[in-house]
Amino acid sequence: MGLFDRLRGDSDGRVAFFGIDGVPFSLIRDHPERFPNLTALADEGSAGAIDSIVPPESSACWPALTSGLNPGETGVYGFQDREVGSYDPYVPTCNDVQAPRLWDRVTDAGRDATVMNVVVTYPPQRDVQRMVSGFLSPGLDKAAHPEEFRRDLESMNYRIDVNPKLGHKDDKSEFMADAYETLEARQQTFERYVERDDWDLFFGVFMTPDRVNHFLFRDYERDGPNKEAFLEFYERLDEYLGRLRGMLGDDTTMIVASDHGFTSLDYEVHCNAWLEEQGWLSYRSDDHDSLDDISGDAKAYSLIPGRFYINREGREPRGGVPDEEFEDTRAELKEMLERLEGPDGTPVADRVVTSEEAYRGAHTDIAPDLTVVPNHGFDLKSGFGGDAEVFDTGPRNGMHSFDNASLFIDDESARIEDSDLYDIAPTVLSLMDVEYDRGAFDGTSLVQS
Repeated sequence: MGLFDRLRGDSDGRVAFFGIDGVPFSLIRDHPERFPNLTALADEGSAGAIDSIVPPESSACWPALTSGLNPGETGVYGFQDREVGSYDPYVPTCNDVQAPRLWDRVTDAGRDATVMNVVVTYPPQRDVQRMVSGFLSPGLDKAAHPEEFRRDLESMNYRIDVNPKLGHKDDKSEFMADAYETLEARQQTFERYVERDDWDLFFGVFMTPDRVNHFLFRDYERDGPNKEAFLEFYERLDEYLGRLRGMLGDDTTMIVASDHGFTSLDYEVHCNAWLEEQGWLSYRSDDHDSLDDISGDAKAYSLIPGRFYINREGREPRGGVPDEEFEDTRAELKEMLERLEGPDGTPVADRVVTSEEAYRGAHTDIAPDLTVVPNHGFDLKSGFGGDAEVFDTGPRNGMHSFDNASLFIDDESARIEDSDLYDIAPTVLSLMDVEYDRGAFDGTSLVQS
């Protein structure tokens, strides 16, 4: 227990959460000799593979993880969403998250939170002690609160994200140098604010692993030329997490978790090109590049990742599928998706779920009618240019997976088996002795409160 705790006489638990975006648990489990710190955390506490959410995309996953609620309650389904009655997509921000997040509950309980680099936290909340927003923030000058915190981050050359375009090059050395620079800046900042003893919840996310995985994961899984560079990056991350663990007092529980797993990528699947090929999607003119260009004859369209919407009369501006035909149309599309195979004969979909199966809550009106959870090896893309092949390859060789996300809790009594992302938020609150209504979450605490 630190000096500030002794002065205030606070005996409630504290939690330091470190997100490792996109890290599959099997990577750590299969290389204990290379990742001794996470291995020690697993051996001395509890650890295992957990499930992500539908869809396993970071912009939907982090609001779900930090609220304990599915996208039907958070109102965020992907990096782009669309309102009922509109073909204009929007990029969800912090203001679009409709559910209270961990730091809101902690603050409401009279405790303090430091929040750093979480996806979909821009603009930063003013009612949280300290916050710097994560991925998709326009820049650090607008992403941090309060002002002195922003100035401190600037003095430390804090970086919100890597430059992913560097990963498009065949030679990954420049990309990896940028990844290390971003990781180092994040670690230095985390260490500085972990040392400050005026937080009850520290919630920080390393986004860089996700970036590295997108461009090097197949090298790792299939012994490619960048396999050793990939593992060396993770050795550095493991070292940093070990240092952070060593900085925590006995009153603080460390949690390390990822928002989804990862797998090698073989094919990009351009879903709208497939819908057009099947006669389900058409456009108002030959010059088209956006959702607003689809015609009233279109029966369906797709948004990433693998979200399919029936062009429904009364819901879409030019909806052509009447309500009485909706269920049959959706069932037909679901069957078509379940039959869709890649060039090698592998089914694209591991499963196709309806909105009623995947989502529940006050914001299901904007939910996709069908969501495809792809088999390993496929990345479900969208786009409305009409010039893409259905199956293609791109610069990335790794993609998110629903299974094999990581969870490490520095508490040997924690129950990890059969858990998922929704269990993390109530677990954090239980460890912090913050009271909550157990019916307020889609998950349950993994520790006894």
